[in-house]
Amino acid sequence: MSRFVALFRGINVGKAKRIAMADLRTLLQTLGYTDVRTLLNSGNAVFDAAEGTALQHAKDIQAAVAKALGIDALVIVKSAKEIEAIVAGNTLGDLAADPSRLLVAMTQDAKTLAQLKKIADTDWEAEELHLGKHAAYLWCANGILESKVAAPLLKDLAHTGTTRNWATLEKIQALMLA
Repeated sequence: MSRFVALFRGINVGKAKRIAMADLRTLLQTLGYTDVRTLLNSGNAVFDAAEGTALQHAKDIQAAVAKALGIDALVIVKSAKEIEAIVAGNTLGDLAADPSRLLVAMTQDAKTLAQLKKIADTDWEAEELHLGKHAAYLWCANGILESKVAAPLLKDLAHTGTTRNWATLEKIQALMLA
């Protein structure tokens, strides 16, 4: 068995794309996943799978949610090993005094991450964007809502990635290890 996390983009934000976490857990179990657990209400689901790649799980989950729940939302799936590498790849830890202001952007593949280079190469004054091997890390010195980098980052990731703040990512990692 391998451990994975499904990260949904844009669900349960405001009144759009609402998914009850109990419904999501049940749906994932009907797909054959075991030890399914959700974290928060923002679309984080940890599960075990006997076989399959992260990419295949992402496609299967996205299609099942669209069909069964009527919600079309991007799903990024990462293995426990990938989450471990994402956590280890954070070079902004010393700079980021508040984990809720450190965003981690994840995509399904490294090519998509590489497309963020033009944003990373820009001087953002107090903000810092680091492109790692497995994720992009954004320190929002004045908060996410005030960030000048977050808007272009989120726009570039609109159909290819999702973000979590550092505090949530640490909770996901802990849940994957439990």
